Formats: sequence, C-alpha cells, structure tokens
Amino acid sequence: MDDEAFGSNPGAWPLPGAATPEDLWLRAVAAAGQGRYACAHSDLDALMRSRPDGRLGSLAQSTRASFLRQLGWHDRARPLDGAAWARSGGTGEAGADALIGLAADALGVGRFAASQRALERAAELVAASPCARLPIRLAWVSAELAMARGEGTALAHAERAVHLADAAASVRHRVKSRVVLAAAHCAAGDLDAARREGDRALAETGEHGLVPLRWAVASLLVGIGSAEYSPAQVTDIRDVCAETVIRRGGVWRSR
Repeated sequence: MDDEAFGSNPGAWPLPGAATPEDLWLRAVAAAGQGRYACAHSDLDALMRSRPDGRLGSLAQSTRASFLRQLGWHDRARPLDGAAWARSGGTGEAGADALIGLAADALGVGRFAASQRALERAAELVAASPCARLPIRLAWVSAELAMARGEGTALAHAERAVHLADAAASVRHRVKSRVVLAAAHCAAGDLDAARREGDRALAETGEHGLVPLRWAVASLLVGIGSAEYSPAQVTDIRDVCAETVIRRGGVWRSR
C-alpha cells in the first residue's frame, strides 16, 4: 500500500486489501487522493475500531481532518487535528502531522498568527523526524500562509516543496507541490509562470487520477487562464472534478 499512498502509483484502483491497521490508514490516504472520500472514511472507521496505538490513531485523525480541509471545512478539521495532537503525545511523525494540520486549519479561518506558531512548533518535530513527506507538507503550508499574508517568501517556500518532493517517492506530493508553486507564482504576479506550472499540474493530475488536486489547479486556471487549454475546457475540467468528488462521497463547503 505504500506505493499507492506515498509512491509511484497514486491512481491505482481498486486498491489492495488491508491486512493490518497500518494498511487501513494507507488505503484511506490513497483513496482520498483520488477523491474517494466515502471509501477513505470507511477505512478510517475500521482502523479506529481496531483500537490503534497512539501514533496510528493520531495519523487517522489528522488524515480525516485533511479530508475536511480539502473540501473547505477548516473549522470542522480543527477539533480532529487537536485530537490527533493529543493522541500523538506531542512527538514524532504524528505530532508533526497534527501541528501542520492545525496550522492549515488556522490559516483557513484567517488566524495567521496561530498558524505561524503551529508551524514553528511543527518545524522542530519535522527536523527530528526521518519521514520524507513532513518537510514537504511544512513547506506547503508555509507557502500558503505567506501567500495569505502577502509576503514575498511564498515563492521560496513553494520552490523548496518542489525541490524536496522531486527527491521523494510520492508522485502525489510532487504534483501538489507544483500546484502550490503555480499559486505562489500567481500571488507574486508572474502569471506566465503560474500558467506554465498550472498546465503541467493539470496534465499530471489527469494522468494519475488525482481528482481533488485536479479540481484545485483547474480552479486556479479558470481565474488566470491557461496556455494549453481553452477557458471552456478548464471550466469543464473543474466542474467534472467537483461532481466526481460528490459522487465519491465528498461534501463541498461551498455547495
């Protein structure tokens, strides 16, 4: 399941069966990357019924919170990330994931100072962890916070995410890093670079079946235009992705 959740095959479907609680978590991560939220929640429900240890229980809560954020429910994600932090014991991979999630939750509701504090605390745990995805996630949220604040550091954070992701195994993390970079270029006023990165990400999300990320980058390109696709094509891609997420169990906040 590592290859589907954090490797080279994020679009695989159907997913392999789960032999362990860890497999249930990995299945949920992989399914959500495809926008299959009903399947992902089902696997997390089964995981929690197995009475997981603190780390895995924390990761399950953080993962469920990430689903809510992807659909616009940052306020509902926060209690889950708080529960994840409590379960983590404030250490390791799970603790870092929970703090990064709390930073993203705060950012999503405009609590920028709280987001910055959570990122600073997370950075200490990330630096002490061998988990390759954590520095990438930290760079994503750091870039997003800088964009929200109108700070010029957003592009540097996004470029760091791309650099780290290019050296990692996860296709999904590489593609999302391109989406964040496109947004950072847009925020910096370089629309040609934003279109270039956005068009690349749009193609890659389609190739790998990453429906939520495809919706996100199409939404960006609807606003700034695409060098490769017509306005009608980009709008259609965005709308088809939104409907696909609904069919697969997602509930958009804006709908």
